[in-house]
Amino acid sequence: MKLQPQLNLRKAALYVVVINAMEIIAAVALVVLVLNDQFNRTLQGPLGDILVLTLAAVVSWGAVMDIREALKAIRMTEKLRGLDETVTQMTDLNTALRAQRHDFLNHLQVVYSLMEMREYDEANRYIEQVYGDIQAVSRTMKTACAPVNALLRAKVAEAEGKGIQVELSVNAAWDQLPLPAWEMCRVLSNLIDNAIDALEGREGPRLLIELREDVKSHSFTVGNNGPMIPEKSRAAIFEAGVSGKGEGRGMGLYIARETLRSAGGDLTVKSTEEFTAFSGFVPKTLKAADETVSN
Repeated sequence: MKLQPQLNLRKAALYVVVINAMEIIAAVALVVLVLNDQFNRTLQGPLGDILVLTLAAVVSWGAVMDIREALKAIRMTEKLRGLDETVTQMTDLNTALRAQRHDFLNHLQVVYSLMEMREYDEANRYIEQVYGDIQAVSRTMKTACAPVNALLRAKVAEAEGKGIQVELSVNAAWDQLPLPAWEMCRVLSNLIDNAIDALEGREGPRLLIELREDVKSHSFTVGNNGPMIPEKSRAAIFEAGVSGKGEGRGMGLYIARETLRSAGGDLTVKSTEEFTAFSGFVPKTLKAADETVSN
């Protein structure tokens, strides 16, 4: 998996050192010249204006370069955070699958023993329990994209742990996503987290997660029966920093939409008093993405 743009820490540090050194040298030189009486008289003319403008240019250029490198660092930090979350979810999924494989023989032995003892009702209950555990994992293993499967398992378990009824519908392989899988996971994660938050304290909470695809695109819907989003607020919620969750929040929907748009897709919302649904898509090919952008 290749991250773009990549952050070269050595290069960034060198930029900072050189730029700030130039700023310091320019400032010190100007101070020395100002303190020199003979030169001080000269500063009253065009030379003084040139020196001031030069120093201002150096300081401004240094500030711009510092800001650029800082923004690169912020973007890389966000990507690393997304990768770290994806790796954690995949590790958890792998652990669950290994545990099921390890326990499978033990389950067969228990069922065999119960059948020998003619404890058929108990054997039936035991099989139902084991089957339920297997289904909890296997129902999220329907795509060909391991990170997406891991994310779905983690989020479904989180939602159900909070008493939310989850409707998961996967009718897609998602084996050739036009963007890195971890970026798609970040999109889905933000939307599912928002839906779970919206269902807090709701009576009969329901979360819908649908993954689809057709010949042209991969698409999805994440919905919930939480409070309706007012129509006048629906455009603003996709802006950076807009959130009803408190200070420092409000980047999730902005990041999700910009991520999809960078691949030629988009994210939209429909909200009524009964249900709120966020629907998104990404074209399957770069050609389709280019056509979407041009349109």
